[in-house]
Amino acid sequence: MTIRTTLYTDSACPWAYSATPAITALRWRYRDQLDWRLVMIGLRDETESQRAAGYTPARMASSARRFRDRYGMPFAAAPRERLMASGRACRAVVATRLAHPGREFAAQRAIAFAWFTTALMLDEDDAIATALAGVEGIDAKAVAAAIGSPEVEEAYEADKAQARSAAGGPTEFQGKAAVSDGKVRFTAPSVVFERDGARLEAGGFQPLEAYDVCVANLDTTLERHLPPEDHAELLAHFPEGLCTQEVALCMAGNLIDVERAATEDALLDLVSAGRATREPLGDDAIWRAA
Repeated sequence: MTIRTTLYTDSACPWAYSATPAITALRWRYRDQLDWRLVMIGLRDETESQRAAGYTPARMASSARRFRDRYGMPFAAAPRERLMASGRACRAVVATRLAHPGREFAAQRAIAFAWFTTALMLDEDDAIATALAGVEGIDAKAVAAAIGSPEVEEAYEADKAQARSAAGGPTEFQGKAAVSDGKVRFTAPSVVFERDGARLEAGGFQPLEAYDVCVANLDTTLERHLPPEDHAELLAHFPEGLCTQEVALCMAGNLIDVERAATEDALLDLVSAGRATREPLGDDAIWRAA
């Protein structure tokens, strides 16, 4: 049996982006025993509120640098020409879910990488199509063209409503919720695990151990995969490629520090041996099995 696992996220949230290695490690450990569902929060459809709060492109770039230094995900800490709202990018993920069920996670991943490592203006449909162009199994232009359709808008609003249903729950109790549109919402990333009527919330940004303990308390009969002995095995399992911090966290066992530098050395050895490829991304890279 599987555990229903719902991830509440947003394309523009640096906390959600920085939690990517933990989500990847969960995917490695439990494979298809976790039945994932993606709910897009839709943080904002305008930037006036950001400007009123004092946000500028330079301030956003400085924030990106701090997230990069603390959590290790790839960033390009350079100011964009203007602020962006995430609404259309989130709609693109929803449009992918409707047109290509099961590929919405790949779409969200591609858009998030583009959001934090490129200068693309991802509140514009052409830029969204560019970000999705290399994602296997997605018609990027068709997805971008569908962003404004009634079907996508209805599904997007349903996602937003579900994301704004955290009132009175563990996420709000822990101080991990926020208020949007007058409603208490899950912050990104929040993960909800459900099995046989039991429901556990890991609200907001959490360490991998928080997710792992939720799984353990729902089902101890699952097969739990340990870190592989060979980094190449990990890359082969994720054909879309992994950044350095994702590999490093997946390779760390219980009570073992994440060894990013040693991980990067091992990955470089794989590239040198012709067993892996390295594609530059922001200040880091995406590593794939050769």
